[in-house]
Amino acid sequence: MLNTLFTYDVTRPLIRRLFLTVGLVIACGTGQTLWAAEPMVSPSIGSATDAVKHTITELQRILDESALKQPDRSDERRQAIEQIIMQRVSYEEMAKRTLGTAWAELPETDRREFVELFVQLLRDNFAGRISEHSAAAVSYLSERQEAHFAEVKTHLTNPKVDTQVDFRLFLQSGEWLVYDVVVDGASIVSNYRAQFTSIIRDVSYVGLVKKMKQNAVSVKLFEHPSTR
Repeated sequence: MLNTLFTYDVTRPLIRRLFLTVGLVIACGTGQTLWAAEPMVSPSIGSATDAVKHTITELQRILDESALKQPDRSDERRQAIEQIIMQRVSYEEMAKRTLGTAWAELPETDRREFVELFVQLLRDNFAGRISEHSAAAVSYLSERQEAHFAEVKTHLTNPKVDTQVDFRLFLQSGEWLVYDVVVDGASIVSNYRAQFTSIIRDVSYVGLVKKMKQNAVSVKLFEHPSTR
């Protein structure tokens, strides 16, 4: 049976699509305020809203490309989607914040390993679901920006969905990168952090890594039964 460890409530189809669109997320791991008192962003840098719009537009372009909808091109389609997301999401920052205070205690090699496992976890939980659902209208409500952090509030609607999705981003090397997505007030990465914290407390960090590796193997066997 497919290992169901490390899951998030993705029963609402549109939200599943948006989660993969801009990738996923973080709540502030130390509990400190998000908005830091630092110099404002240069006017020459585009807005965080423009960054989110660009990513969603590019994703929609891939999803609407009829040639990539052919079954024999499903892997190519998924790779194209992941490439778009990779350009907008800071996986390292995401992983760091989901792990919380335990991150500071890890040597660099362990940090790299955890980031790789976390990225695989996100792909396993979200990537395979993106093409199952129809598009929704996305309204961009507002952008709040202080120093090198921003929050873009959006509203998603279609006949079956009416929900708010907020994207939290930070500025790195002149690019706005997503580090959190909050859906109707619930942060995806906060959910993961709660699970990780519980496992580390009950077992250990080593135990968490072991479970993540087992989860990745289970998913691969489920997707490729011929390799069993």
